[in-house]
Amino acid sequence: MGTGLSRLSSGTILKHRLQVNLGILKRRGTAAVTEPPDGLSIGELARRTEVPAATLRSWEDRYGFPRPHRLAGGHRRYDQGDIGLIEAVIRLRAAGMSLHAAIGQATSAGQPELSVFAGLRRRHPALIPQVLRKVTLLALTRAIEDECCARAERPVLFAAFQRQRFFLQSQPRWDELARTARAVIVFADFSEPAGAGGPPRGSAAPIQVPLAADAPARREWILVCDSPDYPACVTGWEFPGQPEAADASRRFEVTWSVDPQVVTDAAAICAQLARSARPGLGPLLDALPSEPPAPASADLRRATGLLTRMTSYLEKAESLTSSRGSPAPRADGG
Repeated sequence: MGTGLSRLSSGTILKHRLQVNLGILKRRGTAAVTEPPDGLSIGELARRTEVPAATLRSWEDRYGFPRPHRLAGGHRRYDQGDIGLIEAVIRLRAAGMSLHAAIGQATSAGQPELSVFAGLRRRHPALIPQVLRKVTLLALTRAIEDECCARAERPVLFAAFQRQRFFLQSQPRWDELARTARAVIVFADFSEPAGAGGPPRGSAAPIQVPLAADAPARREWILVCDSPDYPACVTGWEFPGQPEAADASRRFEVTWSVDPQVVTDAAAICAQLARSARPGLGPLLDALPSEPPAPASADLRRATGLLTRMTSYLEKAESLTSSRGSPAPRADGG
């Protein structure tokens, strides 16, 4: 890699490892080193962690880490806890973990994401949310599932169905997806999980992960296909207060992406949720790709923007068609 920890010498990594083992880093937190009232500058953070300021900026640009707050003049300021997070990344990296995975593990240890939709919006604010009805959202996810069957080689798949009955309606389809996947994890209000240790040898089946009644992910629609040759994800949350809506007309706020970095983050959040609900799944979830994905190209971003607009127009057209002859207001506001 041309950025990040690869710019640090092996001697620096070894020095950090020795410092941790000897407890030197803990002694830095004595009264001799105090934190400025408005936080640490990037220069001070670089000095305390021995990670160059240019590398910290590179990490922030590519991974959103460390995440500073800004003073009125725009200067970066960091919390004291960022020192420990950076040192954790260095330790994990020195142990052989990729930079992307090390950052993900270090930052998720203390603050696990409870919602895939919210987690992606925080990490990727440029994602464009759309309001889609279930019928349109179902068409979008079915298209991704079909393409996954046709193109992806041994993907890791995550999906959330909200309710067990919705999963049962699609179970034959997901059994087929699981047949050629490295792992398939499905979330819903399952009463008892199935496939606790993975599917029996010689068979394939999705591994069911029950979500608690108060889990934010219980209101979400999620599909993540994490595969180097075909990354894709779609996630949305259902608007509350729709008890009278027909099932196909239920409304969701949705984001979707084929950006490898977005998909990798979505898979990491899903893996967190799965580990929290079923700790025994840890070894299985190690099947997730560990190398950081390449950034999306300008062409990919342009194509995604175009397809997002197309989805919006298709949603509007379908809404108009379904409301013909109805006294309901026009969907275009006219």
